Amino acid sequence: MKLAFTKMQALGNDFVVLDFTEQSFELGPEQAARIADRHFGIGCDQILIVEPSSSPQIDFSYRILNADGSEVGQCGNGVRCFAQYVTAKGLTSKTEISVETISGVMHVKLDHVSGLIEVDMGQPKLNASDVPLSLPNEPIYTAQLESGEVKFSAVSMGNPHAVIVVDDVATAPVESVGEQLQKHEAFTQSVNVGFMQVLSRSKIALRVFERGAGETLACGSGACAAVVAGIRLGKLDSSVVVSLPGGNLQVSWLGEPHSVIMSGSGNTVFEGVIEI
Repeated sequence: MKLAFTKMQALGNDFVVLDFTEQSFELGPEQAARIADRHFGIGCDQILIVEPSSSPQIDFSYRILNADGSEVGQCGNGVRCFAQYVTAKGLTSKTEISVETISGVMHVKLDHVSGLIEVDMGQPKLNASDVPLSLPNEPIYTAQLESGEVKFSAVSMGNPHAVIVVDDVATAPVESVGEQLQKHEAFTQSVNVGFMQVLSRSKIALRVFERGAGETLACGSGACAAVVAGIRLGKLDSSVVVSLPGGNLQVSWLGEPHSVIMSGSGNTVFEGVIEI
């Protein structure tokens, strides 16, 4: 079967977008991993699938597959590309859309003048059991790894995040500690690991080691989790610029029970057809 696709990116976090609004197709993990392979497929960090919503009150359904074929419930950079895609393809003329994922409903606003896309990422989940993390609730958690002890904050943004404060993201042990913490038994569904350097009360530098993908150039939900963690630790104000290897995001959070708001762009790279 031949599938039309669109390759998109947001701050260098790249995606293959598939439109299943008119045709039904079940993409298996092996097929997804083949598409995401940068040598034998198209190549991407994640695959985004556009589907009809199950509810007339919601505009679209949205599925996210990692590069290894596993499915996840949230991707901040991906949802901005998703919104750009459905608008460019004429699937909607709205400037505000609602999108359902396995983690809940997201609300997205498009500014066609600035090109920025604002995403209501929902309320962060801060209880350990909601992350999920099989440890008692603490403001800062401690894990013993092969490389030594590591301290981190834990936040769910619809997917699990551990945030580690570091002195310098350039020299942070992103791959080694990221891999070890992802495999830690306390994280029952693995975890995305963010390494955050506080530059000021309104700016951080961040690198993220994502589950199922490794280190990526940007992670929208990881940026949100890092800002939430930094605010809770008293290190950040309510509106923060997050500097990632692929570029900057603006993230705001007024504390509980408010949603996290993220703003950034999403762009098309190329289109094509692949044989599945």
